[in-house]
Amino acid sequence: MKLPGPDHPIAIAPYPGRVVVRFQGRVVADTADALALTEAAYPAVLYIPRSAARLAHFKPSAHRTHCPYKGDASHFDLEADGARAPNAVWSYEHPFPAMAAIENRLAFYPDTVEIETVELDPR
Repeated sequence: MKLPGPDHPIAIAPYPGRVVVRFQGRVVADTADALALTEAAYPAVLYIPRSAARLAHFKPSAHRTHCPYKGDASHFDLEADGARAPNAVWSYEHPFPAMAAIENRLAFYPDTVEIETVELDPR
């Protein structure tokens, strides 16, 4: 386990808007409660609460990955209208303590889904 620091910063903050995720034109997640994780020089990743996902489209995968900063990730395939995207979604079900905020949230590979973000009106 590695801790984020100046050589590899990681920040997690509420995303200030609504996030809609579509696969094959179908909404598979919709929330105004996403978290944005920024890690080093990588693009930000949005983590969605499972309660905001339409889990009928998610099928557990045997694929696992490991991040020395976040822990072990489980993956899911997405299915809709006869199409399947293997390992399109990942989740840290038991992340390292420094990343507890993303526990059981879902993140999507942007090349397999359409992620629409809408800024909320601050008024």
